[in-house]
Amino acid sequence: MGKKPHQRAEAGDRARLEVTFERPHLLGALFGQYDQNLVAIENRLGVYIAARGNKLQIEGDAEAAARARDVLTGLYNRIAAGQEIDSGAVDAVIAMSAEPTLDGIIRHDVAEPPKMMIRTRKKTIVPRSATQVTYMEALTRNDIIFALGPAGTGKTYLAVAQAVSQLISGSVDRLILSRPAVEAGERLGFLPGDMKEKVDPYLRPIYDALYDTLPAEQVERRIASGEIEIAPLAFMRGRTLSNAFIVLDEAQNTTVAQMKMFLTRFGENSRMVICGDPRQVDLPQPGISGLADAVARLEGVEGIAVVPFNVGDVVRHPVVGRIVQAYEGPDA
Repeated sequence: MGKKPHQRAEAGDRARLEVTFERPHLLGALFGQYDQNLVAIENRLGVYIAARGNKLQIEGDAEAAARARDVLTGLYNRIAAGQEIDSGAVDAVIAMSAEPTLDGIIRHDVAEPPKMMIRTRKKTIVPRSATQVTYMEALTRNDIIFALGPAGTGKTYLAVAQAVSQLISGSVDRLILSRPAVEAGERLGFLPGDMKEKVDPYLRPIYDALYDTLPAEQVERRIASGEIEIAPLAFMRGRTLSNAFIVLDEAQNTTVAQMKMFLTRFGENSRMVICGDPRQVDLPQPGISGLADAVARLEGVEGIAVVPFNVGDVVRHPVVGRIVQAYEGPDA
């Protein structure tokens, strides 16, 4: 594991830190191809990193250098624990290192491999922000979870991954994945094809998450057998959904009546996740979103969790977070 670095403050607010790693054979994965991980840390934090055998020297602003040390230690410990590190993981740990602490020491969830994870047939998924840790805990503990926040925070992806994990473990018998087929600029009637072909584009993000967590042949087989059902919200009416993991995406585009209908489908041995961004409502008629109404009514009710994400939790390319902040402000 990464040893605690030696720190020497220099003139002004500059500092030079040194980190020593006990397992040099892991440094190739830490550095990345063509040192891309080190370059990313340098560019994001404005520091200079130099490798000297099994040691890394970090120079820069004292606070930025300390963050770089935390990030490198955290990435190294994740690799030592058998986790794969990609550019998304590097960006996520950098973002987590910026979150404030009470005692000024390395954040536990930055320096140590995350304890929460979701295992699927294709990959093991770990949280990439502090809010994702809270969300993943809620996904294993609560009956109904509302995940609120901007695009790119992992709301739908983690819900589908948890659903897949519970399906392959036998905790539930089926997955039901849904979203309202609300047009955002086009009208369904003008699109070619039958109803399935008209609706499938609206469900594409759910398909993408499925194919990322299950082999393609299993996705197709389980859809054909009915173990996985992907359908518009309107198809949920009149049903009781038992022994199922149910995910509703784009829930901000439900009406109050639709949301009440959906929530009352909840049955025995089920879990329900409702994902949406309250700031991105595309309802054709003015009026309150069913998502906002449900959260106002149900927050604090036993068995129900509300997990709010913000722009700081965006785990896509860093430019996505900057775009969201430009449109919606720093507190989005």
